[in-house]
Parts: sequence; C-alpha cells; structure tokens
Amino acid sequence: MATYHVRQDGRGSRIADYWPLIALVGVSAAAGGALAAQGMAWMPAFMGVFLCVFALLKIFDLQGFRRGFKMYDLLARRVPNYALVYPFIELGLGLAYLSGLAPQVTQWVTIAVFGFGTLGVLSALRRGLDIDCPCMGSILSVPLSTVTLTEDLSMVAMAAFMIIQAA
Repeated sequence: MATYHVRQDGRGSRIADYWPLIALVGVSAAAGGALAAQGMAWMPAFMGVFLCVFALLKIFDLQGFRRGFKMYDLLARRVPNYALVYPFIELGLGLAYLSGLAPQVTQWVTIAVFGFGTLGVLSALRRGLDIDCPCMGSILSVPLSTVTLTEDLSMVAMAAFMIIQAA
C-alpha cells in the first residue's frame, strides 16, 4: 500500500504548483466556448470537455491512478476496483454532457459522484495527506489540496445549477 506524509511547508502555495491544472481548465473552458459558438450551452460543453480530458489523464496509467485514488477516496479505500472504474464513469459523464444524453440523469450522477468524492478530499485534507492529486492521473504533478476540493464542489454546483435552471 502506498504511504503518505504530512504536507511539506510551502507545497501547493505557489501558482506554479497548479500550472498543469490551470492549463487544463483553461483549455476546457476555451473548448467549451468553441462548442458554445456552435450553439451548445457553455456549461455542459465545458463540463463535457473537462471530464473527458481528466478521464483521459487517469486512463493513461490506470494502476497509478488506482494507487493514488484509494489513498483518499472513501469508496476506493473499501472497494479498490472502484478506482479502476472511476475514470470510465468520468468519461461517460463527459460524453453524456457533450452529447446531451439524458441531461437530468447525467447531472444527478455528477452530483452523487463528485459530492461523495468531496468527502474523501475533505478527510484527506484534514489528515494532512501530501500526495500528487490523482485527479490529474500520474502524468502531471499537482498537490492534493483545496483546489481539488474546489474542482469537486464546482462540478456539483454546475450540475445543480443546470437542474435548477431546467426546472
């Protein structure tokens, strides 16, 4: 089993520590804008691109993702193979947002998956877990931090907003 240590002073305190994340969010937002220019609503376009890109980063090294994810995700700690399925759940959600397939179901599943994931991130942050965030796969090095928490909560908030907007 992988080990971790208490966060090193200063790790995750510089903007440069998050450059890969900033770049991926920026590209996802721009791609969402390009799709919106073609008539698709920006929010589902952004979420679709974002989720597909982040799923791909995890799929590049499924075993590396699994090792990191089960260190903090509450379900993956109890059911380790969930970590192998999770990237494909994320990919399925991304494709569902891009295709417009069953938007209400997609939004509720997003709330469930990312809402539950938030609990694991909160627990890890309270414990001072110092690992590279598996949300970026094992390809990019970004520390698990409040930024990870913000990502999860943002997905929940955007999905909830779309549910409320559709009502």
